[in-house]
Amino acid sequence: MTAQRQACRLYLITPPVVDDLDAFAEALEAALDAGDVAALQVRLKPATDAQVEAAVRRLAPIAQARGVAVILNDRPDLAAELGCDGVHVGQGDAPVAQARRLMGPDAMIGVTCHDSRHLAMEAAEAGADYVAFGAFFPTGTKETVHRPDPEILTIWQETMEVPCVAIGGITADNAGDLARAGADFVAVSAGVWSHSEGPAAAVRAFNRTLGAIAGDR
Repeated sequence: MTAQRQACRLYLITPPVVDDLDAFAEALEAALDAGDVAALQVRLKPATDAQVEAAVRRLAPIAQARGVAVILNDRPDLAAELGCDGVHVGQGDAPVAQARRLMGPDAMIGVTCHDSRHLAMEAAEAGADYVAFGAFFPTGTKETVHRPDPEILTIWQETMEVPCVAIGGITADNAGDLARAGADFVAVSAGVWSHSEGPAAAVRAFNRTLGAIAGDR
């Protein structure tokens, strides 16, 4: 008998630009207090190292105090220096082995794999802690050229043990389809921060959607 998989969880990503760090910190507190969130990725583009450092130092304590892992985008060197729990690297960033050397054995390392199971298998074999597929839906957060079919999540779950993250244009309305397909996490930015009723309401909505299908897994 196959062990039952854990319920799909929410993985938050900051907006690419945060003009008022204190105001965003308040919104983050409200969002994290509204329901289950597995991780917060700090992803600021474009941003100087000083801006990234300021954001991590302001936001990380809020997340970590609530048991939410803090993951920095792109920069394992800064992630290690700032005490982040992990780093997320793209195909053009530091390879997994280099990120691991910089951050140590206990860090969480995720890798963008677009729509490619081959890239994902390479990442898994290199020691990645999760792989990310997407963008599944149109998104204004970043320019995308890859549009995988949700079936890639199903195939991944049937063949690999490394968790997978679905990303790209995900909302509380479409997250359920990706969770059913096999996503272990749904990575969301605008779907939370630009929600019409605010970030806390968005987190509650995602938790309702993901919780409703947890029994099917």
